[in-house]
Amino acid sequence: MECKNFSCVEICAGAGGQALGLERAGFSHVALVEYEKDYCAVLKKNRPNWNVICEDVHNFDGKIYKGADLLAGGVPCPPFSVASKQLGKNDERDLFPEALRLISEINPRAVMLENVRGFLDKKFDEYRNFILQSIEKLGYKVQIKLLNASDFGVSQLRPRVVIVGIKNDERGIFKYPESDKNAPLTVGELLKPLMSAKNWKGAEEWAKNANKIAPTIVGGSKKHGGADLGPVRAKKAWAEIGVDGNGVANDVPDENFVGLPRLTKEMLALIQGFPPEWNFGNKKTVACRMIGNAFPPPVAEKVGLEIRRCLENGKINNP
Repeated sequence: MECKNFSCVEICAGAGGQALGLERAGFSHVALVEYEKDYCAVLKKNRPNWNVICEDVHNFDGKIYKGADLLAGGVPCPPFSVASKQLGKNDERDLFPEALRLISEINPRAVMLENVRGFLDKKFDEYRNFILQSIEKLGYKVQIKLLNASDFGVSQLRPRVVIVGIKNDERGIFKYPESDKNAPLTVGELLKPLMSAKNWKGAEEWAKNANKIAPTIVGGSKKHGGADLGPVRAKKAWAEIGVDGNGVANDVPDENFVGLPRLTKEMLALIQGFPPEWNFGNKKTVACRMIGNAFPPPVAEKVGLEIRRCLENGKINNP
């Protein structure tokens, strides 16, 4: 479907999950801000035309992008994640204040911010209300909702909080996207082509038994862990669907492989909703962190389509 492309500024762009989804929804990125050099390299490799600004968001001046259609970002989740210390606003990685600054500087027509389910915990009520009220004071109608990636075709149990703000002078009324009617593919259905790529004799039986969607993929941080599938509880959940979560494989199983297979980074990317052609580079541990910390593109696309629908209606004061 042909449509007008809307401009987007994205902060904390990571390896491009949200950006890819928004691109599919009809948004053109005029700037993507990302601090990690490896992540910036992935963004530039996959989309050479994107304006990737590899710097700390604290130093990013939004004023030159004033009037962009959308400001988006997946601000760091460790301040609110149950896997971390949940320090909230006292965590130095909390970038909600910078997001508020940039909303004020850019004055976009719409805002989309994503975070982990922990952001809805009672202990963050005061801070969460402060963030939402601050966006409202900047002139936006604000909504917040927990979305499950599996409701939008992603083969993974991945709940994420999505905040959407639409400028008060926009005609359109935002509604969160409805869940897909069809269930997502199971891990077995999704990964069977890769698992059988080297004629593994057990691929058919494995796929039949891997008949559930995946638990949440964990990205971790530079300070903790290597390339594996998370803490003990997560590894147990992976084992129940026939996956060894104690590490990440360099290649798919060969013909005579015996035991529980490990996933490759390419498999993890598919489970996260990335297209097969999205290249995360050759550094396995870094790639797994990028994938695990990403916002699934299909979810970003569905939310982005609803935001675009609002913006297509134009402003109230337009003739």
